[in-house]
Amino acid sequence: MTSPRTDLSTFAVGLADRLPGTWTSEYQRYGQYADQFPRTEQLWDTGHVEYIVSQYVLTNDAVLHGSAGQRLYVTDRPRFPHQFVVAPLVPNGTHIKPHHFVAVEEPNGIAVPKDVARAAAQVARRLLPRYGQALQTVLTNATNQPDPPHRPAPPQVEQVLTLTLYSDGALGAPYESVPVDARMTLYAHGFQYHPHQAAFLLSAACGDSGRALRVHGVVQQLTAKGIGVNLRRSAPTTTAALPPTSPKAAPTTSRTR
Repeated sequence: MTSPRTDLSTFAVGLADRLPGTWTSEYQRYGQYADQFPRTEQLWDTGHVEYIVSQYVLTNDAVLHGSAGQRLYVTDRPRFPHQFVVAPLVPNGTHIKPHHFVAVEEPNGIAVPKDVARAAAQVARRLLPRYGQALQTVLTNATNQPDPPHRPAPPQVEQVLTLTLYSDGALGAPYESVPVDARMTLYAHGFQYHPHQAAFLLSAACGDSGRALRVHGVVQQLTAKGIGVNLRRSAPTTTAALPPTSPKAAPTTSRTR
């Protein structure tokens, strides 16, 4: 015969009393399933504790509050009547932003026995060290980088080369639009000057991969010189085809005798 399950509220209070430092316990019983979401959505766990709160209807839980701002979530472990689960909650506060968690490993939670003394020892040994390290990293990130690291806008440049992908597959630019300092770079990467088209063109015969390599080389060299590079498609042709000439309207040719 198995011993009766320890009450969660009593277990949480006992666990808080035995953890290193000063901890308090906040117990909550749910009236309906949706009531558990506000807390469970704050779980700092990607393991079995997250699975439990997403798959089971939990009737109660507790949060242990540490003196340094730590928060530990405690609840039943369904199908294991002699165990509970303990997991960190993400740090809260308006100064904590999503980018502060980037590259910070989830501390995750653990299952512990219902024996309070053994559970406290396991939490102190297995959970608190990695939780403390993750928490400190997030708080340091919040201090050092309060705002998201948005990418800066590109610098303004005086010269820009715009390469156009034409409908016949050729890639190039009209001669007059090519900066003088960019012309030798185009030559070096296979672009040829076609006088009758007044343009630098890269033939479609080099294939997609060959074209990509050449364009990549052009971009690298020109941007290093401070010349911007754009890539566009040619505008679609909108000129309607002329209707066929009616035989009745065809002009006659007279000969002078």
